[in-house]
Amino acid sequence: MARKNPSPDYELDKSSAHPKWYEGVTAGQWLVLVVASLGWVFDAFEGQLFNITRGAMLADLLGVSPDDPQVKLWGDRFLAIFLAGGTLGGLLFGSLGDRFGRQPVMILTILFYSVFSGLTYLATDLWQVGVLRFLVAMGVGGEWAVAAALVAEVFPSHSRTHAGGIFHATGVLGTWLAALVGMWAASEWRLAYLAGIVPALLTLWVRASIREPGRWAEAKSSGVRMGNFLDLFGHSVWRRRALLGMALAAVGLGTFWGVCVASQDLTRELLLRQGVSPVEAGQKAMFAFGIIQVVGAGLGQLAFGPVCARFGRRRTFMFFHLLALLMVPAVCYLPQGYGAMLLLLPLFGFCTYASHAGYAIYFPELFPDHLRATGASFCFNAGRLAAAPVLLLSGRLKQVLDLRDAVALLGTLFLLGLLLLLFLPETKDQGLPGPGNERIKGSQSEEKALDY
Repeated sequence: MARKNPSPDYELDKSSAHPKWYEGVTAGQWLVLVVASLGWVFDAFEGQLFNITRGAMLADLLGVSPDDPQVKLWGDRFLAIFLAGGTLGGLLFGSLGDRFGRQPVMILTILFYSVFSGLTYLATDLWQVGVLRFLVAMGVGGEWAVAAALVAEVFPSHSRTHAGGIFHATGVLGTWLAALVGMWAASEWRLAYLAGIVPALLTLWVRASIREPGRWAEAKSSGVRMGNFLDLFGHSVWRRRALLGMALAAVGLGTFWGVCVASQDLTRELLLRQGVSPVEAGQKAMFAFGIIQVVGAGLGQLAFGPVCARFGRRRTFMFFHLLALLMVPAVCYLPQGYGAMLLLLPLFGFCTYASHAGYAIYFPELFPDHLRATGASFCFNAGRLAAAPVLLLSGRLKQVLDLRDAVALLGTLFLLGLLLLLFLPETKDQGLPGPGNERIKGSQSEEKALDY
């Protein structure tokens, strides 16, 4: 296939059999990574905003103190609603992204999560919060799948792993942003949600700078059915990968909401046991989770790409699942003071969050061009729904057990992830599956990437 509008700054160093991952990446491809990453930053911001503000919000709407058990109970219920909304939105918008293109669906999903987050400012009852969180989640779930597929298709094969890891790792900036907005708004939680409408402005940049990848355009013109779930589940290979990928994501998302996020509550309870006032304990716990832990989370996700580029996807997933399995009980039982907790939380974030970057790298590599966003979205977002029972179990366990025991018990889910990885394929050094279900390797894969 002939290269369109070749750029002299794209040429790879032909004298090197193993070019550096960033060599030959064009300005247009970097722009795609920046725009897709900003969409994911605000995606993560909208998802984490509730976690940061839920204590003040639910206490206000329920008319109880932030320590009331109803706050924790409703918090977990709304997180389960969020996972369900993310599943529906991910499946819907992922399929639409394959059918109608990456750009228009990215715009639609960003508008979904920003506008409905802003409308939360007006919420006066729990049912309104539930409906709005469901709609925000639809946009959040859809944006990730389309953006991950876009990055995978635009970058050449020697850069794809690193670019995908960077894309997902930028989500920690959204968590930082949510923590900063939450600390700024404090008990005035409505102001935090009003700020959530700002990402809608990003759609103007998406509209101006993103065009469809050559791979998608070729698949669309080939006449194959785009984004069809019957094709996804009617083909034995894609069905098996979709279901196993969904289960792997369910482990990551279930442990994220049930274990990783719980570090905020673990820190708060540690401070309360030491006589710190509830208000101060809440602020310090928010800082420990939203800022300190996320530093380690970002480094872990940035590390995932280079490690799996060298050692393979499956081995890297297994390595980080084992590390997470060890770090969960360490954070639950070892810290005896706030300083010790602050030292452990970056390591905890590094080990438990790193694999999430792998989803943006691995899932798009499992499916062909006409099903890439659909398949990747099913893995990640159906994984949200599969993780919802973990949230309900998490809320129940935290009511009947000591919080540290409940979190440590939920951490054993990383063992299930290790088991699932035994049945998933290795995609290292393979091209993306093409529109005819074949894998495109070598120069042909490069040429498709060069079309952007």
